Amino acid sequence: MNSELPGLLDFWAEWCSPCLVIAPAVEAIAEACAGRLKVGKSNFDENGATEMRCRIWGIPTLLLFRGGRVIHPRGGAAGRS
Repeated sequence: MNSELPGLLDFWAEWCSPCLVIAPAVEAIAEACAGRLKVGKSNFDENGATEMRCRIWGIPTLLLFRGGRVIHPRGGAAGRS
């Protein structure tokens, strides 16, 4: 979240079907933007403190960071945009 590069953080869980649906798109974004965008995943069941700090109430949720600040939150399984 505090990288010099913009970052995309994917909040997910193994039991979340929509999370599994968007996972290939998140991986494709990571590959296509390597070196320009830092992409990470946070398991909702294992990282409760991170979810609380980022105010994540549902999954899947994607947060786009720049300079340590959220610049674009996106909740739910949406199309690639």
